Amino acid sequence: MVFLIILIFSVGFAMLFSAGNGNVNPWASRQAIRFGGGLLLMLSVALIDIRLWFRYSYALYFIALFLLVAVEVMGTVGMGAQRWIDLKVIQLQPSEVMKVCLILALARYFNGVSVEDIGRPTYLLIPLALIAAPAALVLKQPDLGTTVMLVMAAGAVFFCAGVRLWKFAIVGAAGLAAIPIGWQLLHDYQKARVMTFMNPETDPLGTGYHIMQAMIALGSGGMFGKGFLLGSQSHLNFLPEKQTDFIFTMLAEEFGMVGGLGLIGLYILLIIYGIAISLRTRNQFGRLLAIGLTTNLFLYVFINIAMVMGLIPVVGVPLPLISYGGTAMLTVMVGLGLVISVYVHRDTFISRRGVTEEL
Repeated sequence: MVFLIILIFSVGFAMLFSAGNGNVNPWASRQAIRFGGGLLLMLSVALIDIRLWFRYSYALYFIALFLLVAVEVMGTVGMGAQRWIDLKVIQLQPSEVMKVCLILALARYFNGVSVEDIGRPTYLLIPLALIAAPAALVLKQPDLGTTVMLVMAAGAVFFCAGVRLWKFAIVGAAGLAAIPIGWQLLHDYQKARVMTFMNPETDPLGTGYHIMQAMIALGSGGMFGKGFLLGSQSHLNFLPEKQTDFIFTMLAEEFGMVGGLGLIGLYILLIIYGIAISLRTRNQFGRLLAIGLTTNLFLYVFINIAMVMGLIPVVGVPLPLISYGGTAMLTVMVGLGLVISVYVHRDTFISRRGVTEEL
């Protein structure tokens, strides 16, 4: 699993090197330093006893929630959104931290729960509140993509905890019924993204520019690509945000469909490892934690690649271990470290009250 993580990052380093026109600056070198620190952090997290993560899961959740509130008070604005806290060393994005902390809190809440408790709708009020609070704060920033990821990753934990499908159907029906209201609450740029997704050719030089250039880059790469450092869309600066959200299109232009499928294959292997660890774990907390974090990784990959291919509207979701960025990198590494920790402590039993013993 660690080998796969290093391999995926190596692809990302090469792409950032290419984005810098064959120069390690300004992106590749910084990302390599972040990955080195993230790798040490991941291994440290993996070695911490899972019982400590269980014990402090709620505390970590409320710290992350406090940081989300702090963003509203003292957050810095970037690209039209207020999502970051300037810590001088790093621009911290609390919504990324919350992705891990929310799954930790939900995994603890559902640990050791009985079938009778899961069957009572009132039992789900507390975990729903745990989701609603950060989702509302992140949506206000505004960050629709992260909000969707929070809700969907939490939904995976709910499902694996034993929540019946008919309850998901009710929530889904309520969501569909609320679409007209939700549309009115969207910001103008979010509405423009949805309309552009429906028909990007209507404004190819305006709101449709990003996705049109991404599709040109994807298509022009063909089967085997134009070659490393030879992508015209990226190196002639037609491709926007080539080092962050749209980095997959640069990969597909330079290495073609084969290169793109190769990267997706590496992600699939990593996700399979996460699911396998979840299935082999003998404690409910670890099982839910591993499946929730693996789902979160899947959502990163799926949303980013589907976005640049024009399958869903454009949202600000990076490609894990590939896109340039600090907080997202560290969040993914911590999440993977927790999955490895689940595997290391897969035979540790954790009762409803946190009493533990080795099976």
